Amino acid sequence: MTALVRAELHKLFTTRLWWIMMIVMILLIGISLGFAIGSAGVESNGLSTPARTSPEWLELAWSAGASGSIFVMILGVIMMTSEYRYQTVTGTFLATPRRTPVIAAKLVAGLIVGALFAVAALLFETVVAIPAVLISGGEVSLTASHIPQISLGILANLALNVLFGIGLGALVRNQIAGVVAAIVWSYAIEGIFSSFPALQPVGKWLPGGAARALMSIDIDTGLGRPDLLPAWAGALVLIAYAVLFAFVASATTVRRDIT
Repeated sequence: MTALVRAELHKLFTTRLWWIMMIVMILLIGISLGFAIGSAGVESNGLSTPARTSPEWLELAWSAGASGSIFVMILGVIMMTSEYRYQTVTGTFLATPRRTPVIAAKLVAGLIVGALFAVAALLFETVVAIPAVLISGGEVSLTASHIPQISLGILANLALNVLFGIGLGALVRNQIAGVVAAIVWSYAIEGIFSSFPALQPVGKWLPGGAARALMSIDIDTGLGRPDLLPAWAGALVLIAYAVLFAFVASATTVRRDIT
């Protein structure tokens, strides 16, 4: 199994895609942090955002790392669909005739990739958000800003979305269709269910809603507090989705003819 995981990581890290996606992810998080820094304490239409010296601001800023989920989801899709696109899947299954260990290796490699991207996001937030608070004259309290819990949520969120991408790629097998489906899910479906109060009772059970529950980002910004699960329930829902995506990836790949 170790050799299979190493082979899957080698397939990904010998391409330029992973570090390009990481750079774009960091840029996106940087833009989010830039807006958070620039709009801190600003009042508009009767609504105001927390000041940079408050624990609430650091809590909101730290959650920006979760925006990297779309990039790891796309990587998960590509890790699976590239085997079919470039017809390397035949050689892969000839070298390892039992398909289940191959899928398990992809899932483990995906978890490692998701953790790597999460660490990169958290390190970037550390060098941007914390100095922003200190320069503004505030004090950094990791517990008051729920930094450990949010960091755990970001780690779980990114790792889960790699598994989501692998399961999606195994289901559709077409790389372009898989990437488009990942983008639509992240920015359309999840966004709709999280934005409209009438749909939030359903949205809180989706992967994005469960991840937000685990991070406990529920500050009232004037638009009302979002309807979220308890943190422990969000963790259980994420684990359930991870098992589901792993099952989909395994079942669809084992039963299909690759020719």
